Amino acid sequence: MSDHHELTITRTIAAPPAQVWDIMTNRIEEWWCPKPWRAEFATLERRPGGVSTCTMYGPDGEVHPHPGTVLAWDEGRRFAFTDAIVGDLEPAGPFMIGIWTIEPEGEGTRYTAVARHWTEDSMQRHAEMGFEHGWGACADQLVALCENR
Repeated sequence: MSDHHELTITRTIAAPPAQVWDIMTNRIEEWWCPKPWRAEFATLERRPGGVSTCTMYGPDGEVHPHPGTVLAWDEGRRFAFTDAIVGDLEPAGPFMIGIWTIEPEGEGTRYTAVARHWTEDSMQRHAEMGFEHGWGACADQLVALCENR
């Protein structure tokens, strides 16, 4: 474990980085949350400081809004969001910083999703909530889209 209280998911995708990036960013709603849940991004400003407004909808009528701020948007390489800042620079109860990165690996792409937490307790809570299963399912959905499975 690192000082960042990180949880990580990694996948190797048999597709070039440009294709993976295109699908990651332009088809984000198709892989962002584990099926049968679905995600809708009302706003996703692709720049540091940009607004991210995502709502996740569950199969039994659950509705979970996830407002946040884009911390990094490095075109073709990575993006990062946090829920610690919402609206017009309004502090919120921080849970994590999410970082999604791709990089060339052999003839494909290495995808890494990292959740950094402020405290060990919040990291443990996220793990117990099903981080590995949930974020792993999202990664697998992205792999399937990129590899056309």
